[in-house]
Amino acid sequence: MRITVFGAAGNSGSRVVTEALSRGHEVTAVVRDAARFTELHPDAAHRTGDAADPDHVAELSAGQDLVVNATRPAPGREQDHPAVSRALLDGLARTDGVRLIVIGGAGSLTVPGTEGVLAIDDPRYVPAAWRHIAEASNAQYEVLRTTDTTVPWTYLSPAALFEPGVRTGEFRLAKDELLVAPDGSSAISMEDLAVALLDEAENPRHHRARFTVGY
Repeated sequence: MRITVFGAAGNSGSRVVTEALSRGHEVTAVVRDAARFTELHPDAAHRTGDAADPDHVAELSAGQDLVVNATRPAPGREQDHPAVSRALLDGLARTDGVRLIVIGGAGSLTVPGTEGVLAIDDPRYVPAAWRHIAEASNAQYEVLRTTDTTVPWTYLSPAALFEPGVRTGEFRLAKDELLVAPDGSSAISMEDLAVALLDEAENPRHHRARFTVGY
């Protein structure tokens, strides 16, 4: 496959690039500033572009099979999250059916055993310090869920604790409910989320829908 990754120098984006290349895909790694090219995988094509600009999205997606959005707003710029989703849908609507996978957040997942309480409202999983980015991620998902579009999108929610770790290749998938381990924890490594994302890229199962991954 030919895959474009926005946010390719970030924690999750760099791991998606590495996983995709390890499976033999052609990857275009996109960052906003060329000064970050040195942080990108040497086997990827390095390009500059802004996922918040529909023209950049259309240009960098032309001839590709899949676009991955792994961007994350800077502190204080959380409102950029839903704006980027709108720009991605706008830009991709100009392409010939290029698919979109967005790495989102866990806040809009329901907590098991709570009769529908969202993770964003459960401080066990979304502490107050994380609420601002969780709200932005929820708004990001709402743009995809409510926009009338022909773009084939998928939204991937990580477990509550999402951080660098190890690639085990062993995890669980669900749709709209937070995955919680028997000890009450909810976690996934960025490496294993990349595995789940590439599995979905190669064998699409969630068409204009969300799924989640966790241990």
